[in-house]
Amino acid sequence: METVSFSLWELFQMGGVFMWPLLFFSIAVVFISLERVIYLIRHNLRIDDLAAKVSEFIAERDYAGAEEYLSALVKRRMGARILLALIKQSAPSAGRYSEHRAERAVETEAASCISSLENGFNFLTALGSLSPLTGFLGTVSGMIGAFKSIAEATEVNAQIVANGIYEALITTVFGLIIAIIAMIPHSIFTHIVDKFAAEIERNCSLLITEISRQNEN
Repeated sequence: METVSFSLWELFQMGGVFMWPLLFFSIAVVFISLERVIYLIRHNLRIDDLAAKVSEFIAERDYAGAEEYLSALVKRRMGARILLALIKQSAPSAGRYSEHRAERAVETEAASCISSLENGFNFLTALGSLSPLTGFLGTVSGMIGAFKSIAEATEVNAQIVANGIYEALITTVFGLIIAIIAMIPHSIFTHIVDKFAAEIERNCSLLITEISRQNEN
């Protein structure tokens, strides 16, 4: 039996008009994923080392030193922004120390940081959902065309039916592939952000406890 093979471009043409939105979706997935990778790399999400250094400043009651240290890292380290908000609210220059106010400062800044990290996540989710639906719509449209051709044919054989179904299913396959490609980076990025959020909560909680004890003495 002779094996028939097609190039990617031939498959694209066989898929029909619905392959164009799928092509757009695939390009968007790649673009968003690369942009998020670059963003996450640029904004180093490690916070443990920063918190350890800030803890040393707090132990020496050197809040000005802590603020200067963190201010120099704000543009390169996302965690520095959050710790800086904590230090500014906890320093003697901020007035009477309030643990509640310090916690609110951390929560507000952390929410802002996490929101910026999650930019594009909704688009990946949407693309992961739209791609298979668009592919399925293309398949339904192709099946309608295939059965129309069968109805108009004077002679119907298995090859005509098989070819029509074969071409109609191409969009579903491409739609599912794009959906899988979209969900993989989405899951990885979500895990990274969730881990960062947990580290923020743990480290800031320890620092706030340390500052509170210091202010009680």
